[in-house]
Order: sequence, then structure tokens, then C-alpha cells
Amino acid sequence: MNRARVHDKTAALGAALAAERDAAHYRLRLFVTGTTPRSARAIQNIRAICEDCLQGRYDLEVIDIYQHPEHVKAEQIVVTPTLVKQSPLPVRKLIGDLSDTERVLVGLDIAPRHLSAMPPKNEHAA
Repeated sequence: MNRARVHDKTAALGAALAAERDAAHYRLRLFVTGTTPRSARAIQNIRAICEDCLQGRYDLEVIDIYQHPEHVKAEQIVVTPTLVKQSPLPVRKLIGDLSDTERVLVGLDIAPRHLSAMPPKNEHAA
């Protein structure tokens, strides 16, 4: 098989995987503790991310562990806020107020992993 055919098949596979990821329905659970400012920020941040990047393709459940302590043990929640991506697999947990949008997108497998490894752009560099 020549290199052009291999490249075409690789590109086609990459496009198919991207389309599958874009069509996936996300099931998310955000665990918070009451109405603290950090909890409120996490709720606001994940709702904005979901509306911007997953519009119509997500279910978000916000669980206050003070009101539903039974979920803490079942989901192995140690700190809050914690976002649990239940589907698509693999299950992932993100901890914090979710203000670093790029890291959240990578953690949810919405953005490619290599984006988080890129250094910040320096606009003043020549």
C-alpha cells in the first residue's frame, strides 16, 4: 500500500472518530456543597461550556451533597465541586470550579489532548 493511501485512510479514520465524538450524548453529574460561591461558579461554568460546545447533546444533573449524601459514597466523591462524566466512556472526574475551559474540554474529550499541552501564546513575542 502506498503512502498516499495510508494517509487517506488515516485521515478518514480521524474524521470518522471526530464525527462520532461530536455526535455523542454526554451524561454529566456535578456534585456541589450547598450554595457556596465556588459551587455557584462551577454550576455557571459547566452550564456555559455545555451550551457552547454540547448544545442539545448533554444531560447535566447538579447534586448538592448536603441534600443527597447517599451519592457521595456511591460516586466516591472526596471533594467538591466535582464533575463526573458518566458517558460517553471512559468515566472521568474533574475537580474544581471548572473555570479553566480548555482543561474541562480536554477532560471531557471534547477537545484533543494536545491542546492542553500547548504553551500559552505570547502576543508580545516578535
